[in-house]
Amino acid sequence: MKSKLTAVSLFSGAGGMDIGFAKAGFNILWANDFDPAACATFAANHSTPIVCGDINDYWNDLKDYRGVDLVFGGPPCQGFSVAGKMDPLDERSKLLWAFVKAVETLKPRAFVCENVKALGVLEKWGAVRELFMKRVSALGYGCRLVVLCASDHGVPQARKRVFFVGLRGQAVPNLASLMINYRKKAKTIRQVIEHLGPAGNPKNSRICRAKITIAQTPVLRRSPYAGMLFNGLGRPLKLDGFSATLPASMGGNKTPVIDEEELYNNQPSWIESFHARVMKGLKPTFGEAPSRLRRLTIDEAIRIQTFPHDYDFQGPNSAIWRQIGNAVPPALAECVGKAVADLLNGTAEIGHMDEQGQGEWDLACYADPK
Repeated sequence: MKSKLTAVSLFSGAGGMDIGFAKAGFNILWANDFDPAACATFAANHSTPIVCGDINDYWNDLKDYRGVDLVFGGPPCQGFSVAGKMDPLDERSKLLWAFVKAVETLKPRAFVCENVKALGVLEKWGAVRELFMKRVSALGYGCRLVVLCASDHGVPQARKRVFFVGLRGQAVPNLASLMINYRKKAKTIRQVIEHLGPAGNPKNSRICRAKITIAQTPVLRRSPYAGMLFNGLGRPLKLDGFSATLPASMGGNKTPVIDEEELYNNQPSWIESFHARVMKGLKPTFGEAPSRLRRLTIDEAIRIQTFPHDYDFQGPNSAIWRQIGNAVPPALAECVGKAVADLLNGTAEIGHMDEQGQGEWDLACYADPK
């Protein structure tokens, strides 16, 4: 019987990637994160020991796991995100190089480094991508990157993330082609959350109390689910489609909006009707939105991120919102994990390193779901 592949988890957060990689067949030996609430959540749900603190304080600990099959993680992305300051001097951006140091320390057979789409595609970060590739190449790793849309892999969320995948001593094959083997149709928002019942009931009790106020001067787009019809950055959710990326800043007026009458009583969408009237010239009256509109709940967000329904999140609600938004959706992580397991087990086509020892890499991105 083939033994399980071993792994070390870095920047683990609440454990979204760990759920997925464990389902893909990896035995995760050690984990680390800086956020105490996220570490408490991880410890409450996983048997893997997690060390809470700055990864830079634990290099000696990591040496005990040298030679594992895989090191994976998502260094904090706020410094690279278009939703953040995109500051190359942001201290959190420097943790990308801590990940490279972990690869150097652990010398795993493979690594997976996850981050925001912007790091993979924007010219602004081209020098960072090139430097990352050069550093891991100098350590003897072939590396490629791929941008994946979560809704292509079982997550009801149009969340796009870049994955850098490296193999020691080998070039990495075309990741977009490999990932096609793990495409999985996502359920709609309605299918994922409607069984919870209206907000406030015992199965859906962790509500967001932020008011929804109609914007006096809305920012309009062709879709009622884009732009800003309400004050704040919480956009409406299309119940029979996918959500936009759930942000770590949820819990206040950045929390998405749901039409509960449409969800539970099959009423026509108030949001679509209101948007159509505003597009035709209606001048909105500033004030509180109809009571049928309310914010997404924590319980619903957990399911949209594809965490298990009984996952035990620790900390106050503000910390739980942050953990949910920062997580890699487990269903997406599982698909990536299975592809990497194929590479490590020799069941996926693998090329050869060139004479300079540099692996090929490319960028591939699936089209937005219709």
